Amino acid sequence: MSAIFNLLKEIFTFQYMKHSDSNIFKRTRSNIKEFYHFTEDFSYILSCKKTNNATVWRKPSEEFSGYLYKAQGVVEDVTNRIVDHIRPGPYRLDWDSLMTTMDIMEAFDENCCVMRYTTAGQLWNIIAPREFVDFSYTTSYEDGILTCGISLDCGEVRPNFVRGFNHPCGWFCVPLQDYPSHSLLTGYIQTELRGMLPQSAVDTAMSSTLANFYSDLKKALKT
Repeated sequence: MSAIFNLLKEIFTFQYMKHSDSNIFKRTRSNIKEFYHFTEDFSYILSCKKTNNATVWRKPSEEFSGYLYKAQGVVEDVTNRIVDHIRPGPYRLDWDSLMTTMDIMEAFDENCCVMRYTTAGQLWNIIAPREFVDFSYTTSYEDGILTCGISLDCGEVRPNFVRGFNHPCGWFCVPLQDYPSHSLLTGYIQTELRGMLPQSAVDTAMSSTLANFYSDLKKALKT
């Protein structure tokens, strides 16, 4: 997995400095798809969260000392519309209850950008508001769509925020074979919140956030 992380850093550096290399880009895209597709990996354990909308599991991350979380649930809509609500763009800030601001710092094309966003405090502000600067990339994957990202350590941190870091993260959205108007949405999230936080608080916040993500998304898609 560290090799994939290094490849991601390569492409993000090239893109951010506006020096494109199609071979690196293609190689990286191939590897991130392989990295994310853990649907048959049974080393995950249930992370104290199962709702009507989603189930959340976790396993130790190979990127940092925390956990890689997997969330999965069925969403009653088509893949394109779901991903349009998840990816950076006009919809996300309207429905995601955790996200407080989002700015596109640089757009390389309609599927590739660098964004800065902030999140609200959690658990009665035990977890203070966070700020992230992420490279985001959206692409087709088999019969569905993958939207993925990784944080960049760049720019000054805004006052009153802690800079968090997203190790390789992504959302797979594929249509259900027997119900093409419904989609299976699977997320792989490994967020390093940073700061002096007990792991129990991080686990509670991450599992609740991911479960709420599905319920918020479903409400938005109905409007």
